[in-house]
Amino acid sequence: MVRIFLQRKRKKRLEQGHPWVFQSEIDHIEGEVIPGEIAEICNHNGHFLAKGYINPNSQIFARILTYNPKEEIDTDFFIRRVQEAWDYRRRFLEDTNACRVIYGEADFLPGLIVDKFADFLVIQVLSLGMEVRKQEIIAALQTCLQPKGIYERSDVPVRELEGLEQTKGLLWGEVPREVEIRENGLKMIVDLEEGQKTGYFFDQRENRAAIAPLMKGWGEKHGITLQPVGEDGEPLQDRDGRERTGVRPLLDEQGEPVLRPVDKRHKIVKNPFWDGAEVLECFSHTGSFTLHACKYGAKKVTCLDISEHAIETAKKNVTLNGFLHRVEFVVANAFDYLREQVQAGRLWDVVILDPPAFAKTKSALLGAYRGYKDINLNGMKLIREGGFLVTASCSYHMRPEMFMEVIADAALDAKKILRLVEYRTAGKDHPVIHGAVESEYLKFAIFEVRSRK
Repeated sequence: MVRIFLQRKRKKRLEQGHPWVFQSEIDHIEGEVIPGEIAEICNHNGHFLAKGYINPNSQIFARILTYNPKEEIDTDFFIRRVQEAWDYRRRFLEDTNACRVIYGEADFLPGLIVDKFADFLVIQVLSLGMEVRKQEIIAALQTCLQPKGIYERSDVPVRELEGLEQTKGLLWGEVPREVEIRENGLKMIVDLEEGQKTGYFFDQRENRAAIAPLMKGWGEKHGITLQPVGEDGEPLQDRDGRERTGVRPLLDEQGEPVLRPVDKRHKIVKNPFWDGAEVLECFSHTGSFTLHACKYGAKKVTCLDISEHAIETAKKNVTLNGFLHRVEFVVANAFDYLREQVQAGRLWDVVILDPPAFAKTKSALLGAYRGYKDINLNGMKLIREGGFLVTASCSYHMRPEMFMEVIADAALDAKKILRLVEYRTAGKDHPVIHGAVESEYLKFAIFEVRSRK
């Protein structure tokens, strides 16, 4: 077996749990280097540290699979790893109908992503070492998860850095193009063939549920108050606040006055969601935040994405859950739409911004900073006094401290004062290995927004 000797003065990243060995960390190599094969990694004294697969054509020369020198990398190895990952999900997730089962390095299977959509699996193979072991991986998935079919979505540019072509297609069994899944009690249709990444973004599952407290308690801000009514069903008081003469109050079974929502025109409000928020979701993809907003009581949601295909899928999902009468769909560029609505003076109670990654490389950070500032600044301007901004970034290169700096910068220019309600990262099916910051990519925050006067 090939032995890789690391430099004496390198940082002890590998010993701290980091699963990669970079070309720059290597002192010398003993044995024939064959791309994709297993190698032992040793410190400068030859002490065994780990085993992993190698690719001399990548800056990441080796990716760690095991710290046990006696553990063979065979089908049984993959069965153990997959079963451990699946047991982890079943421990921490209430519903495993749909979730990320394998999250690459964080599940000690670097370069492999596996998402579960009901009875079907979608996998991404992102490295040469996993590509040459694809059959062992499929066998392990069949053994541990017993799916009806496995579909590959390795149609991502990162494979080219490993000398691999982009590819997608059926690997085993039968897989329909669209699958219905459950998330937080909601039903969703996922396009496994043409949806983004593997078809759906599981990383925001818990974050989508976190918006629940924002969706109710808005009636008074909308000019609606609870008032006692008479036996005729009309408000007991007139427009001037005087009780109508000759009208007896309507009482409930306990003898208490019955209250009904009344608007500024002194009319009874029949909308059952009268106390719900008016919500704008930008970069909606297939409408996952929109669905959660409706579930938790929103009165009206504007669901916006630049992709007609995404909005059509969002419509299917909204209809599937019975929310169609509460959702307005918009196909538009979010940057333009936000600016236009600021000019028009439109306001919402809650604005949700969950954009795609603006900074896919470190060199793109400056442009990404401007992009995040733009959408958050205009988003804040569209929020009613005391409303909420729900904002996220999935750009790894936009580190958490920079993300919060962008938000602060945007608030300064928008003349807003923000109160942080909650800060979160990715969900429990996206674990993080301590010391491997590369898997810490998602930032999610909820702010209360007030004017600076």
